[in-house]
Amino acid sequence: MPSLKNTTQTTEDASVKAFKRRFLTRLTAVLVGGMFLDGYILGIVGTVIGTITTELSFTPLWEGLIVASSLLGILVGSPVGGWLGDKFGRKPLFMIDMGIFVIGSALQFFVHEPWQLFVVRLLMGIAVGVEYSVGWPLMSEFAPARMRGRLMGLTLVAFYVGFMVAFIVGYVLTKNTTVDWRIILGSSTLPAVILFFARFGLPESPRWLWSKGRHDEARAVAYKYMEDATDMNDVEHEHDRPQGTFKMLFSRRYWRATLFCSMFWLCAVTPYFAIATFAESVLEGYGLSQGLAGGVGLSAVATAGVILTVVLIDRLGRRVLTVPPQWLCFLLLMVIGLWAGAPAWVVLACFLAFSFFNAGYNTLTGIYPGEVFPTEIRGIGTGFATAVSRVGAGAGTFLLPWSMVTYGAQITMLMAAGLTLIGAVLSQWLAPETKGKSLTETASGFSH
Repeated sequence: MPSLKNTTQTTEDASVKAFKRRFLTRLTAVLVGGMFLDGYILGIVGTVIGTITTELSFTPLWEGLIVASSLLGILVGSPVGGWLGDKFGRKPLFMIDMGIFVIGSALQFFVHEPWQLFVVRLLMGIAVGVEYSVGWPLMSEFAPARMRGRLMGLTLVAFYVGFMVAFIVGYVLTKNTTVDWRIILGSSTLPAVILFFARFGLPESPRWLWSKGRHDEARAVAYKYMEDATDMNDVEHEHDRPQGTFKMLFSRRYWRATLFCSMFWLCAVTPYFAIATFAESVLEGYGLSQGLAGGVGLSAVATAGVILTVVLIDRLGRRVLTVPPQWLCFLLLMVIGLWAGAPAWVVLACFLAFSFFNAGYNTLTGIYPGEVFPTEIRGIGTGFATAVSRVGAGAGTFLLPWSMVTYGAQITMLMAAGLTLIGAVLSQWLAPETKGKSLTETASGFSH
C-alpha cells in the first residue's frame, strides 16, 4: 500500500497541476475575450454608419474620418503600446488597455457631434493596437511550447467571431428595432467591463521580469504558473538586457525578423481586407448576381480556414501552413485575373478558396511576432508589424474601389496577385519553423 506521505505528495502535485491549468485557461480566456472585443468594436460601426451619417449630417470627409478613426488609432496604439509594454511590463498595459476600452465604449452613449465620435473611435483604436502589441507577447511568454501556436491562434478565431457577432447584432437591432445607434455602438461596454475585472490579479510575465534583472520574482512566477519544467527553465536563459528601442528592430541582428513579420503581415491582409470589404461589388463585377451571398460565403470560409489552421499548427508546424498556401493564393488570383471568360462558378470557387487559404496563413501573422522577437523588443516588434499591416489594410480598402473603376476587375486581381507573390517569396526565404521550440530558440533564429 502507498504510504501516507506519498499519497499526500501525489495529492499536492495534482492540486498544483490543476491550479496551473486553471491559470492558463483564465489567461487564454481574457486574451481571447480581448480579441473578440477588438473584432466587435471594429465590426459594429459598419452596421450603423448609414444611420449616423443621416442623423449627424456627416459630410463625405467626416464619414471617411469616422470609418478610418479606429485604423488611425491602431497605427498609434500598436507601436506605442508595444514600447510601453517592453519598458514597464505587460501587466500594467494589459489593465490600462482594457480600461481604455471601458471608457471609450461608455463614451459612445453620449456622442452628439461628428468630432466626438471621431475622438472616441480613435481612442478605441488605440486600445485595439495596444491589445495586439501586449496581449500576444504575454500569451507567447506564458504558453507551453507544445501548444503555443494553438493558444495564440485562438485569439484570431475570436477576432473573426467578434466581427461576425457585431454584424449580426447590428443588423438585427437596426432592421428589427428602434434602438438608438449610440446604444448599438455602446453595446461593447458590457464585455469590456467583464474583461476589465477578469484581468485583475494576473501576474507579470516571468520572461519580462528576468530580462529586467528581477530574477527572484521571475523564478517565483514561473514556478507558480507555468506547467512545463522545460518552459520554466527556459525563462532563466533570458539575459539581462537594456531597454529595447525601435532602432533595434533595424539592427543587423534583428532586421530580418522585422522585415519578415511586417511585410508578411502586410502582404497577407491587404488583399484580404480589400476583397472582403467590397466582396459584393467585386463579385458583381464578374457577373455574379449573388454578390451579397458570395460575400457572406467568403466570411464563412475565412473563419473555417482560421479554425483549421489553429487545429493543425502545433502538429504540422508553421512553415507548411505559411509558405505553400501563399503560392496557392497567388495562382488563384492569377486565374481570376487572366481568365477573362471564366464561368461565374469558377470565379466564385477561386474567391472562396482564396478566402479560405489566405485566412489560414493570416493566422500566422499573430503568432510569428510573439515568437521571433526577443523579450526586450517583443512588444515593439509586434506593435511595429501591426502598424505596417494596418497601413496595408487601409491602403487596400481605399484603393480597391478606385482600381476597379479605373482598371477593371481583372487588372485589380492581378495587382492583388502580385502582392501575394511578394509575400510568398519573402516567406519562402525567411519564414522560420518554430513548432515546439522554446522562446529562447525561436527568438535566436534570425539573430545569426
